[in-house]
Amino acid sequence: MGFFSFFSKEKKETLDKGLSKTKESVFSKIARAVAGKSKVDDEVLDNLEEVLVTSDVGVETTLNIIKRIEDRVARDKYVNTQELNAILREEIAALLTENNTVDSDDFHVPADKKPYVIMVVGVNGVGKTTTIGKLAYQFKKKGLNVYLGAADTFRAAAVEQLDIWGERVGIPVIKQKMGADPASVAFDTLNSAVANNADVVIIDTAGRLHNKIGLMNELTKIKNVMQKVVPDAPHEVLLVLDGSTGQNAFEQAKQFTKATEVTAMAITKLDGTAKGGVVIGISDQFKIPVKYIGLGEGIEDLQVFRKKEFVDSLFGETGK
Repeated sequence: MGFFSFFSKEKKETLDKGLSKTKESVFSKIARAVAGKSKVDDEVLDNLEEVLVTSDVGVETTLNIIKRIEDRVARDKYVNTQELNAILREEIAALLTENNTVDSDDFHVPADKKPYVIMVVGVNGVGKTTTIGKLAYQFKKKGLNVYLGAADTFRAAAVEQLDIWGERVGIPVIKQKMGADPASVAFDTLNSAVANNADVVIIDTAGRLHNKIGLMNELTKIKNVMQKVVPDAPHEVLLVLDGSTGQNAFEQAKQFTKATEVTAMAITKLDGTAKGGVVIGISDQFKIPVKYIGLGEGIEDLQVFRKKEFVDSLFGETGK
């Protein structure tokens, strides 16, 4: 069996549409990089390096990809520029497969962890609360009993937004008054979830990054308090990043991975940007699974990230 069997035609269309701006940008840059050239030589590789860096793939990952293509050209002796897209697709998919864990199953949570506790982190404005709502919807659609915890108590808007998602999806949201102790909210959420036989608990946290020590202490406190109710919580720390910010998303990933033990990532807002290459770089550089990607405003527009499908969509045929 393969995970790709879950990838429906509708999901592929959503992926293709969501990545269209990045794809058009990358293809136009590649076309310029190989203009007038019949084979992949040093000049083409230099131009391709610039294409990847300016597409927000990141310097280190770009150098890895170029090295792989250089090796491929040396091995095959002659590679014409018509083959470049296919080679890029193959080598990037191979790089991500080697450097990362296997793709996630379709919104799966382990059956032996009940409730399965997800703590969501990320700066304000990246689509964190929206991602939580869409994730909760997907879990509920699978028949799971889901609880949400509004532990971002520093912004009234965050609690209100989570409340709106809870009502929309039909899922209980545990909250306290504005400015309440986030750890207390997490504690109450887990108590309610356990009492009501919940399968999944998703805890929203504050997105302040100006003080890394303060953030680290707050997240550690939330973890410690949750463990009084569910000893091995959280089972997942999900970092949400805004793909449209390009290299800034790399910097946020660096800061949050220093502040807490991030175990998975979600990259949002890919539909409105030409910076989708950032997914490749982040997936490669941090060795932390990119688990979900956001491809639009619709409730169904959060997808499980599958490396092969993503790379195929980004570097597949265009102009049709």
